[in-house]
Amino acid sequence: MTIISKYLEQLQIEQIAVELISKAVSLILLFLFFLIVKRVADFIFKHAVEKSITLSRQTEARQKTISKLLHNIMNYTIYFFLLYWVLSILGVPVSSLLAGAGLAGVAIGLGAQGFLTDVVNGFFILLENQFEVGDSVVIGTVEGNISSVGIRTTQIRGFDGTLHFIPNRNITVVSNKSRGDMRVQIDIPIYAHTDLEKVSNIIKAINKEQLLSYPEIVASPSILGPRTNSTAQLVFRVELFVQNGKQSYIYSNFYRLYQEALLENDIALPTMYANPTLTK
Repeated sequence: MTIISKYLEQLQIEQIAVELISKAVSLILLFLFFLIVKRVADFIFKHAVEKSITLSRQTEARQKTISKLLHNIMNYTIYFFLLYWVLSILGVPVSSLLAGAGLAGVAIGLGAQGFLTDVVNGFFILLENQFEVGDSVVIGTVEGNISSVGIRTTQIRGFDGTLHFIPNRNITVVSNKSRGDMRVQIDIPIYAHTDLEKVSNIIKAINKEQLLSYPEIVASPSILGPRTNSTAQLVFRVELFVQNGKQSYIYSNFYRLYQEALLENDIALPTMYANPTLTK
C-alpha cells in the first residue's frame, strides 16, 4: 500500500485533473467558436460570393460548379485550422510532425502530394471547362451526371442512383455528352425479302407527319437504309440528331411510331432486339 500511495502522490492527480478540465473547456470553447465562424462564413458566402457569381456572365451550370468548388475550398480551410487548433490544445507537436523526417514524414509527404495533384487537376478541370454540374459524362468506367466538382474529388450520380466519388487526379479522359447535339440511331430489324422501298416510304411519311411535334429534333432525319448490326442481323437504319439529354425520349417514341406504321402496312418484322445506340 505504501508503494501505491507513493506512486499516486508522484502522479499529481490534482494537477492532471486541472489540466484535463482546462483542455476540455478549451475544446468546448474552440468548437463553439468554430460553429460561429462556420455560420458566419456560410452566411457571407451565400449573400456575397454566390450573388457575385450569379451576376457573372457564365452559364447556370458553370455558376453552380464554381460556387460548389469555392464553397469546398472554404470548408477545407476552416476544417484544417480546426484540426490544427485541436491538436495544439491536446499538446500534439503539429509543427514537429509536419517538419519531421522518417517514415511518418514520408507518409505525410506522399499524402500531401496526392492531395496537391487532386487540387491542381481540379483547377484545370474548372479552367478548361471540361464539365459542369448537371452534365452527362463518361469518366473511365463511370457514367452519369455531374453532381459536384470539389477541390479534391468529383461526384457523379449514376443513372441507377449510385453516387460515385472520383479523385481529380484519376480523371484523365472525359467524354462529355452534354456539349452539342446528339445522334439517335434507330435500327429496325427486317427480313432479307422485305420490300425496302416500301419501308423507306413509310418511314418518310412518319417523319413528315411527326417531325413538327418533336422540337427536340434539330435536323432532318437521315434514312440510311439496310445495314447489318454487330450481331450480323439485317436492319433498316434511321439517324436523327436531337438536343442532348433527349436521346432516349426520341428513340422510344420514333421506334414505336416506325414499328406500328410498318406492322399496319403488313411489313413483317423479326423479334425486336437490344438497346439503341446513342452517340454524339
